[in-house]
Amino acid sequence: MAEVKLYASFVVVLYVFTTARLCYTDNGKLLSSRENVEVEKLLNSLNKPPVKSIKSPDGDIIDCVHISHQPAFDHPLLKNHTIKMRPSYDPNRINLDDVDVSSKMNTSKDGPLSSSITQLWHSNGKCPKGTIPIRRTKKQDVLRANSVESYGKKKKSFSFAQPSFIDDEQLDVGARHEYAFASTYGQFYGTKAALNLWNPRVQESNEFSLTQTWIAAGTYDSGLNTIEAGWQVYPRMYGDTNTRLFIYWTSDAYQKTGCYNLCSGFIQINNKIAIGGSVSATSQIDGSQHEITILIWKDGKGGDWWMQLDGELIGYWPSSLFSYLRGSASRVEWGGEVMNSGSQGRHTTTQMGSGQFPKLWFRKASYVRKVEIVDGSNTLRTPIINTNNKPSCYDILSNVTNDNYWGTHFFFGGPGRNKDCP
Repeated sequence: MAEVKLYASFVVVLYVFTTARLCYTDNGKLLSSRENVEVEKLLNSLNKPPVKSIKSPDGDIIDCVHISHQPAFDHPLLKNHTIKMRPSYDPNRINLDDVDVSSKMNTSKDGPLSSSITQLWHSNGKCPKGTIPIRRTKKQDVLRANSVESYGKKKKSFSFAQPSFIDDEQLDVGARHEYAFASTYGQFYGTKAALNLWNPRVQESNEFSLTQTWIAAGTYDSGLNTIEAGWQVYPRMYGDTNTRLFIYWTSDAYQKTGCYNLCSGFIQINNKIAIGGSVSATSQIDGSQHEITILIWKDGKGGDWWMQLDGELIGYWPSSLFSYLRGSASRVEWGGEVMNSGSQGRHTTTQMGSGQFPKLWFRKASYVRKVEIVDGSNTLRTPIINTNNKPSCYDILSNVTNDNYWGTHFFFGGPGRNKDCP
């Protein structure tokens, strides 16, 4: 009888211990109670109470959150921040450029057919004024990350195509991140460029393919500051292979600061565009071409870095987030990046851009056109660019024309693994 009681007590203790330490299995991961609490805490901080919610055809839920309740204000430097609805001024020539582009949009044989971004959730509703659309973060999103702490963040080696004088081994990058990009050095206060939209194939869930603009100042050793914006396909981040709009920032070379999309930091003012949301139309080889035009510039009065997408003000990165970028940028880049996991000891087949090499040119290869920088007089100017690539896997071809439509532009991308890129 005593043995039965002892056994029963052991079972009860084991049950209590098990349920206290291992709460449930979700998305293939067994979570302890501590981990579960951390996940729920993160979800509560990212998912603010919505005024309205919209179900997107791609499975996303877009929450319309009051502009003053967005996650940006969880950042300790922004606790008492007053929201700015407009910059003090825009770079010179911006309105003229927008008119020039739109007037050619449907008539030029050499130009894209569409340059106005639409997102899948738009078909099911819109967010009211005074709110901003935020893609709801699901538990599965967090569980796909390596850890709760790493969700929505990059490692030091992620992104920002490092200058050629920095050794890859020093950054622990190896061959994992590959680029085809154009860059310029100097003193800059912003950039504007049109990025061709595609839906490249991504081989592994932990790999990605993106096209973006980088604005940077400082070094990896001193605490690199970057602002990044563009589109990406990233299964581990989003749980699908959709082409999605994204932004990122860091003020310490991806160590502790910064994150993807609408975490603490970036302040959104636009109620139409969901950062992290799917783009509903992408380019097709020999078919319709689609693009987005991104302008990022430093407001001379407030010092904040503003972002405009296809003529729409989206929001800004407050200058207080940064050290070096409180002044100006020293480097601007445009182009593609691929994460190469090297699974099975071979190069990935993850595509960059359209998956076609740039020599095939328009309607086949991906492009970035009308590349410009903002100078100290708040004027958009054409920069002198340099290119960097791994031509056997992903290549780039640049060109400068007097045509106001294409301007300084380049075609780039590739298929990844092929006979010349084993």
